[in-house]
Amino acid sequence: MKYTYKLILISVLSLVLSGCLYPSNELEKNQTPNQAQLDMVQSALDDYRERTNGLLPIRTKPNETPIFEKYLIDFNTMRELGSIAELPGNAYENGGYYQYAILDPDNEPRVKLIDLRITEELRSINMRIDAYRDKNLYPPFGEEISKQVFTIDHEKIGLENPPTIKSPYSDAMLPVIMDTVGTVYIDYRIELNNALKEYEHSYKEGDDIRYILAENTPFLPAYSLPYTIKDNEPVFMIQ
Repeated sequence: MKYTYKLILISVLSLVLSGCLYPSNELEKNQTPNQAQLDMVQSALDDYRERTNGLLPIRTKPNETPIFEKYLIDFNTMRELGSIAELPGNAYENGGYYQYAILDPDNEPRVKLIDLRITEELRSINMRIDAYRDKNLYPPFGEEISKQVFTIDHEKIGLENPPTIKSPYSDAMLPVIMDTVGTVYIDYRIELNNALKEYEHSYKEGDDIRYILAENTPFLPAYSLPYTIKDNEPVFMIQ
């Protein structure tokens, strides 16, 4: 009886371990931006548009939603129509890190990504700011770095260092900033400066240069203020 029990226990453990290892490997594979998965969703999007005379499978968002977070792909709608058989492994809806969204929906819709780890980190910073504002009249403003744009006084919200977030474009750590009402954003000037040097462009002062990142990489510059170019450098474009 003891021998039989041991065999059963070993068999169960083997199944559990093998079951754990496989998803772990799959999880690692599916947490990275994958061009094949982007291409698959782009093909499905094109198929959906063809079947619906140009409609887009997007979730309804308020009009005031920032442009790079506004047009999120509704995979359920695509699946119901038969445009896509299975979701990409790295999609949020499939347990992954990425939200699939659409760039330029009115002209040439292209599938792009939002890294949801950024969303979570910003949410954590927002919680600290909200806690501070519960006890104080004003947000925890630091230095004014541009008109109506401020650093965050990290000590006021209990952080040892100024808040930063890992860039989706490189290994750079990007500063988190705020506007006059305490809304937080990611400062993409480091990446914009690199992109202006790397990619051909014809941007002039007054243009929104964030599109150089959106058009030339898999990622949308989510949670950002508008930027323009001045003296070949990215600067905030505050209305």
